[in-house]
Amino acid sequence: MTQTNPVMKVVTFHGGVHPPEHKTESNRTPIRSAALPPFLILPLQQSIGNPAKPLVVVGERVLKGQQLASADGMVSAAIHAPTSGEIIAIGEHQVPHPSGLADLCITLKTDGKDEWIAKTPFDWRSAGPKAVRDYLRDMGVVGLGGAVFPSHLKLNTQAIDTLVINGAECEPYITCDDRMMRERASEIIAGILMVQQLLNAKQIKIGIEDNKPEAAEALRLAITANQSHAVAAIEVVLVPTLYPSGGAKQLIKLLCDIEVPGGVRSTDLGVQCFNVATIHSIYCALAHGEPVIRRVVTITGNVERPGNVEALIGTPLKHLLKEAGDKGSSGYIYGGPMMGFELPSLEVGLSKAGNCVIAKSPVDFPEKPREMPCIRCSKCAEACPAELQPMDLFWFAKSKNFGKAQERNLFDCIECGACAYVCPSNIRLVDYYRFAKSEIWAAEKTKHAADLARERFEFREFRAEREKQEKAERLAAKAAQKLAQAEVSDDPEDAIRAAKIKAAMARTASASESPASDVGVVATDADQATQLAAEKKAKIAAAMARAAAKKVEAEAAAPVVHSEESVVAPAQNIPVSSLDKSDRTKEILDKRREERARIAAMSPEERSEWEAAKQAEITEAKAAAALRKAESVAPLEESASSLDEEKAAKIRAAMAKRDAEKARLAAMSPEEKAALAAERQARIDAAMAAKAAKAAKDE
Repeated sequence: MTQTNPVMKVVTFHGGVHPPEHKTESNRTPIRSAALPPFLILPLQQSIGNPAKPLVVVGERVLKGQQLASADGMVSAAIHAPTSGEIIAIGEHQVPHPSGLADLCITLKTDGKDEWIAKTPFDWRSAGPKAVRDYLRDMGVVGLGGAVFPSHLKLNTQAIDTLVINGAECEPYITCDDRMMRERASEIIAGILMVQQLLNAKQIKIGIEDNKPEAAEALRLAITANQSHAVAAIEVVLVPTLYPSGGAKQLIKLLCDIEVPGGVRSTDLGVQCFNVATIHSIYCALAHGEPVIRRVVTITGNVERPGNVEALIGTPLKHLLKEAGDKGSSGYIYGGPMMGFELPSLEVGLSKAGNCVIAKSPVDFPEKPREMPCIRCSKCAEACPAELQPMDLFWFAKSKNFGKAQERNLFDCIECGACAYVCPSNIRLVDYYRFAKSEIWAAEKTKHAADLARERFEFREFRAEREKQEKAERLAAKAAQKLAQAEVSDDPEDAIRAAKIKAAMARTASASESPASDVGVVATDADQATQLAAEKKAKIAAAMARAAAKKVEAEAAAPVVHSEESVVAPAQNIPVSSLDKSDRTKEILDKRREERARIAAMSPEERSEWEAAKQAEITEAKAAAALRKAESVAPLEESASSLDEEKAAKIRAAMAKRDAEKARLAAMSPEEKAALAAERQARIDAAMAAKAAKAAKDE
């Protein structure tokens, strides 16, 4: 029914290493269930992409399987209650991460009842592909091999040729997938057939390292026992024990002899890859309606009872190590010794990515030796399964030359640690690569935020311009309505108002329209600036003329008396109003109102004659003012001409120098003006200091 040849010839990949396995310590006993802890700490960031959004509040009682946080977008996954209890906190808490920083978590106090929420069956066979993907997202299904990539996204692809099931589990110490394949083989095969139907895969290859013969045999027996005809497409293949054969690209190379280039998805080549633990969680979700609320984790190392434990997500690691009999370890590794990281604390909850916890002992994990300079031996390049040049990436990451690191395909690095394992200089190469990647991601995130801010600003400017244009259109429509009303009115004031409205509308139209002729002649910016300056100057002159005329009228209207008590110089008359200031102001205002009323009662011909007479008075007043100014300047010119030629030359030179200095200052930029001011201030300070020193010396 299925091909199960254990000695099938496979193609090897480049590089790889053979670290000590340390698997027998934990794979000899069956999976056991962990005791229910008093508290569960559930990080909201349980997958790559966006963290989940909380749906519960503090004090709320929840049931097992109830959704606590929903997925935020497509690249996200939901979080569920692993057991029944009460939400006692939603806030920052330390999480299992190399940084040791805190992140948003939900803390659940268990009540010991383990009461399930009502399960709703899901008919995945009749549902459409998108409905199945959304269901798996809402059930919190992610990759349990360590990458925690949302599984529903991996199902969002067209029909593929080969479905690869990753059962290699190549990293030392980790045996959770091995025990799961031995004990739950039939459920894994059922889950494989579900994924095959969703992807329309033609063939299925299960890759298992040849150091797990029991797991391979268990899967073969499950295939034989399955009644479905689809199992004929399943092939169990034993691959050589070589780290990192469990990498997706490396396993595809081993099983399908397909090289997945950098920047290319395996689905583009007709291949999709799933981990066996992920397949089991898909089976539980589709067949039983169970979200991802537990996982199998390997507890090994310096403990009395190493083995594999099925624990609830969020179980404090301190609780698991206490059950295993921690013997006072020097530290703890989350994940494997090659790709894992040192835990900052055991007061963190088990996450979906946690497949192993290693209690370190000085014998198995001696203190790391001091880093030495790179000797360019190229052993790292020989061991790299991605065929990179790790020594070059190290230099670029260390010097923060991230552009060059990207040119050397930094993001093709799978961070397997093979390069650091063989490095004779004990350089922690992977740490440098992770640093470079995080810096590049942070820069891209900052750039994306800046781009969004720029787009918001541009849209705001567009909206403001649009609102301005709409307001202008409304005002134009209102002005047109007033114009129409004024044109049909017999009131002289309405006629004047209509003329003003027409003039304003003409100015607006000329400003909004492009002044282009048939030959395409457009006014330049200089012409427009000159025109605006001329208009401004004319307005200022008109305003000054009006002010002068009002002043003349006010002085003419005020009665003049001579105060008997005031002391007057000979040949001088000082006019003093007999009224106080308020009375005089009232008199002027009354006169202005009478003048406006008189003007309003004029006919258009009388008004034109009055305006012409007023304009003539203004012109005459301006001419008189110019004459007075010329007369006041003439004596100065005569006195200047009486000076001798030498003094006149000096004056002209001084005036030319002053004008040149003014021109130079006007042409300066703001920065140059600031520098000049600072220089002057420095000279002043120096002079004051010298004067103070001289005064002190004299004393």
